[in-house]
Amino acid sequence: MTLERRREVLDRVKTLVVKVGTNVLSTDDDRLDADRIAALAEQLHRICESGRKLVLVSSGAIGAGMGLLGLKERPKDLSHLQAAAATGQAHLIHIYDKAFRPYGYHAAQLLLTANDFKGRGRYLNVRNTLRTLAEYSVIPIINENDSVSTAEIKLGDNDRLAAMVAGLIQADLLIILSVVDGLLTGDPTNPASERIPFVDKFDDNLLNLVGVSKSSRGTGGMGTKLEAVRTATAVGVNVMIANGKRQNVLNELLSGADIGTMFLGEGDGVSAWKRWIGYTMPPKGRLVLDAGARRAVEQQGKSLLAIGVLRVEGEFAKGEVVSIVDQTGEEFARGLTNYDSSTASSIVGKRTDEITRELGSIPYDEVIHRDNLVVTSQK
Repeated sequence: MTLERRREVLDRVKTLVVKVGTNVLSTDDDRLDADRIAALAEQLHRICESGRKLVLVSSGAIGAGMGLLGLKERPKDLSHLQAAAATGQAHLIHIYDKAFRPYGYHAAQLLLTANDFKGRGRYLNVRNTLRTLAEYSVIPIINENDSVSTAEIKLGDNDRLAAMVAGLIQADLLIILSVVDGLLTGDPTNPASERIPFVDKFDDNLLNLVGVSKSSRGTGGMGTKLEAVRTATAVGVNVMIANGKRQNVLNELLSGADIGTMFLGEGDGVSAWKRWIGYTMPPKGRLVLDAGARRAVEQQGKSLLAIGVLRVEGEFAKGEVVSIVDQTGEEFARGLTNYDSSTASSIVGKRTDEITRELGSIPYDEVIHRDNLVVTSQK
């Protein structure tokens, strides 16, 4: 029955994002594996030939740069990481472009930072660029712009970036290629660990299955992949994690073979606007609500009023995304605030007439309007 459901999901896929990790693309001496990239290019060509739209999120720039610069281990300081990324990115795209040429495609490079997702305008510009590229014989290749990224604008890892891109283009499927066979029941180094083939509904208890081992070249492990899965499935994107070093892995996955782990998407009704609010950028601060306000927001679809807010945590400006939590600290929603943190702190727990006296006027009846509010809890 699981394989039947998997095939049903795959038969409906029209747009997909494929994420390839550094270890998949690297040889043991930290150089790019041109043969594996060529094999991936052939499989990506088959996906395009099937009429599906495709975006590739590829790691590997820093790993490639390490090999070219003769570095034996991943640099610890930012400047050397950026130097490796700048050197390796050009080499990475050159090899991809060379691999795509026999099939009539070019590689189109997009290097992104958190700022490209933070502002609605730049977010839409990225989406429009990807939609336009789909009109041509090119395969968009996205990577984080590690050569200029700093702590303030860094996305963190390409698993998260891939989930954000999948939400951005409203993909049907996200495939994450790593060096493990999927989600396992224990640490990959434990021979007793078994692959979990299908996850019907994402549960935070899955995070307890994350092992302690981590890739040597990449920035993440199964923990970051599951965080990406949670983000993607919450907005209706189905996700598959599989071993990218397996021969013909993409062909097998899309034919419905019993490999990897499939996570079923859940949030089919989430609009593009609310995808951006709830599942793109980390919130800048928190609003702590009482039990009545949580029920109104979470269960009744109401706007958030100041009277239900107990306290404000962190600093944020008007119009930024904030986390909405209950008194235990559990997040259940996110939204765009109508007030900055200082003003919001001055009106918590107040009725409309009290806010008018406090501020002299009431610019907004709601701290967060329901149109700008997304429930993120999985009820």
